[in-house]
Parts: sequence; C-alpha cells; structure tokens
Amino acid sequence: MANRLLDDRDAPRVGSRWAMNFVKRQPLLKIRFQRRYDYQRAKCEDPTIIRNWFRLVQNTIAKYGIHSDDIWNFDETGFMMGVFSTMIQAINAAGWAIEPFIVVAGQNHLQNWYQECNIPGDWAIATTQNGWTDNGTGLEWLKHFNRCSLKRTIGTYRLLILDGHESHHSVDFELYCKENNIITLCVPPHSSHLLQPLDVGCFGPLKRAYGREIEHLIRRSITHITKTQFFPAFYAAHQAAITENPNTSQRGYKPGSTLDPKDTKDCHRGRFSFRIPSETDQKTS
Repeated sequence: MANRLLDDRDAPRVGSRWAMNFVKRQPLLKIRFQRRYDYQRAKCEDPTIIRNWFRLVQNTIAKYGIHSDDIWNFDETGFMMGVFSTMIQAINAAGWAIEPFIVVAGQNHLQNWYQECNIPGDWAIATTQNGWTDNGTGLEWLKHFNRCSLKRTIGTYRLLILDGHESHHSVDFELYCKENNIITLCVPPHSSHLLQPLDVGCFGPLKRAYGREIEHLIRRSITHITKTQFFPAFYAAHQAAITENPNTSQRGYKPGSTLDPKDTKDCHRGRFSFRIPSETDQKTS
C-alpha cells in the first residue's frame, strides 16, 4: 500500500524493512505472534462467529440487490506432477463453473506442453516460478473471472466469496473489483473446512478423477509426470468430474456451505456445537 501511494506521487519507494521500522516508531503498535492453528481453527467454529458470517452475507446481498446467480465462490487447489501446480476454480450459487485458471511452474510457455491435449482456448494458463499463485496471477485470475462471468451476470453487482490469501487482497485486486462492481467478502480465518463449499464437493471428485488418470499413466510405465502428461490428464479429469457432471458443482453448495440459505437456521439449531479449547488445553496437549 505504501509503495502504491508513493508511485502515485512519483516518489521513491520504501525499503524492505520499512514496515518493521514503522512499527518501531509507533509506540501504540505491537507485534503479536499467532496462536497455534488448532486453537484458532476451533475458535472459528464458534456458532456466534458462523452466524455473524451468514448475517454479513445476507446483509451484503440485500444492500446491493445481488441476484442469487450473481453470487460466486472461488478457491484454489494444488496438484503434484513432479513439481507443484495450482488450479483456481469459480462456481456460482446455481452450480455453473467458469473456465478454470491453471498456474504451473515455469518462466515461459512451451509449445510441446500442449501438443497432446485438447485444452479449450478459453481456459487460462499462467506461469510462476514455483507454480503457486502470487499477486500478479491473482489479478490475472480476477480479469479472467470478469470476462467469463460478465456474460452471465443478471444484476448490477456480483458477490465474490474468497479466502484470506494475500493474492486475493492486493491493492490492484481490490481496485479492479471496485471498478467492475464486484463485491468481495472474505470467510473467517481458519474456517474453510466449514464454510468453503468447493473443498469437498468439487475438488474431492476432481482429484479422484485426476488420480485415476495418473494411474493409467503409471500402468504405461510413466512414473515422472511432466507438463506434457499433466495437461491431458487434468483436462480428462476436469471433463469427467465437473464439465460433464454438473451435479459435482451443485453438491458444493450442500447445507453447511457458504451460500446455502439454510445455514443460518442450522446454526440456531446447534449444528455447529463445538467445544473451544482453552489456552491451558493447548499448553498441556
């Protein structure tokens, strides 16, 4: 953010230790270490936190007059093929999935990656040094999402449910959303196992289908999966699990997921009734 403001003023950028030095200069600011993950995850299973989340979603929908088909959830998942690769998928509340966005490790695209596959031209493929998403690919995906979902938009605004990954909250990401009437809401930290509908309902079947494709390659004595083998295998898995099986996308929005209207009722009925471990429990465990 600091560098963005300085760029607008044509001023020199801050150094790598600027944030740390800024905190030292401000006596009211303190650095705190995060608690253990298990404690934070259990804390976010508090029914009050869950109810407040659904209330926020419902209030946002009412405030902007968002149509149910304009409510989108997206998430990313990883695949191993010798090196890591990432797929970002977005699905709306009606169960319609936009074309996937794939991130693979590399500096440039090579023609031989795509010679043996039938990947459609509207799929997006990006490269990063390690196959993980970064701020740049996060913005690229957002533009891909805007292009693919705009033709199906019914109302003025679209609601995009996302997680707390840094690449989904960059300044450029937020500005692009504002310029294109995309409202973003972030699920509570460490709660994706409860509120993220894509993890089990969509990514589970996709990874099982991908695993079957890899088994076929292993039977042919192909033990090292390169991009040349990855793209045909992934395309076949995506076709079988998502494109040709719309029930997979619809199962993602089962009761208990982010966008199901029955979730608030489930919270009131005590569906999320977990015991939150105390700090003493964490120290003795």
